[in-house]
Amino acid sequence: MARLELRNIDKSYGAFQAIEGLNLAVEDGSFTVFVGPSGCGKSTLLRMIAGLEKITGGDLIIGGRTVNTADPIERGVAMVFQNYALYPHMTVEQNIGFALRIAGLGREEIARRVMDVAKTLQVESLLKRKPAQLSGGQRQRVAIGRAIVRNPDVFLFDEPLSNLDAELRVSMRVEIAKLHQRLRTTMIYVTHDQTEAMTLADRIVVIRAGKIEQVGTPQQLYSDPENLFVAGFIGSPRMNLLDGTTAPDGSVRLACGAVFHTTAPLPAAGTPVKLGIRPEHFTVDEGGLEIAATVDVVENLGGTRFIYGQLASGESVVIEERSERPLQRGETLSFRASPSRALLFAADGTRIRDVAWKE
Repeated sequence: MARLELRNIDKSYGAFQAIEGLNLAVEDGSFTVFVGPSGCGKSTLLRMIAGLEKITGGDLIIGGRTVNTADPIERGVAMVFQNYALYPHMTVEQNIGFALRIAGLGREEIARRVMDVAKTLQVESLLKRKPAQLSGGQRQRVAIGRAIVRNPDVFLFDEPLSNLDAELRVSMRVEIAKLHQRLRTTMIYVTHDQTEAMTLADRIVVIRAGKIEQVGTPQQLYSDPENLFVAGFIGSPRMNLLDGTTAPDGSVRLACGAVFHTTAPLPAAGTPVKLGIRPEHFTVDEGGLEIAATVDVVENLGGTRFIYGQLASGESVVIEERSERPLQRGETLSFRASPSRALLFAADGTRIRDVAWKE
């Protein structure tokens, strides 16, 4: 296990700056997830840690050693790729043990360590098969086994579940979580999948355009986002972000007609703002006239459902509800929002804190 630190890391491709002045500490034994939109630099950052991309500037420190120019094999890291990267002509046993043979370990030691890993991942019955004879989930287990067998200080996962179907993604997500609990090794995981990030991570690092927007636990990022980008990116369905304007009486008047009152000073009257409310913080109330929406789509998920609607302002809204009352497209639905759960953002995306809402 090892602590990993990134100090003022830069990565450029000619005039294009992919990563700029990035600073991050990944604690020993933690499970850290890099998440962000496509092209934000999260996979590039992972490849720099692995030694597959050169660092343009700054320092990468693993276990107290600066490893900027060290070869991948010297860094004490092992990487699991999105496409498995198994050797098709080798058996499962040979694939898992390949790095140990390259390192010059004895046959008996290799066999022992391969079997230990196979038992951990429950693939011991597959050792004589070749990758073409395996399912997608089995191939991913073998790819993970090839990383585990090296006993690295840091595991790197580059969207390892994106090629699997929905059911396999869930089961493999659980297996990776169990693996981390057993090994307690530092793991860094790249994904664009919200569920993977929220369920696997000790800490999530939200990246946009090569810069870190926020670092925190899944619950911190969900409940207390630093800015509008994080608020809109973390959570599925995403947070409702409604246009509004501050009023002279200390209220926020939404474009859809609803009014939220406060007891604390707001920006000057007439200032455009965004009000953020999670879908689960709305309450459907047939007698309530706080906000009204026209129903577009109802997404039933068994114990809960998501109602996708349109406000009078033309804005879209998502409401989480557990009622079984029938709803039809085009129906008008009245619902309330709890002001105490609302978040306020300035036009530039920064969070306006210390707002005391009146219920």
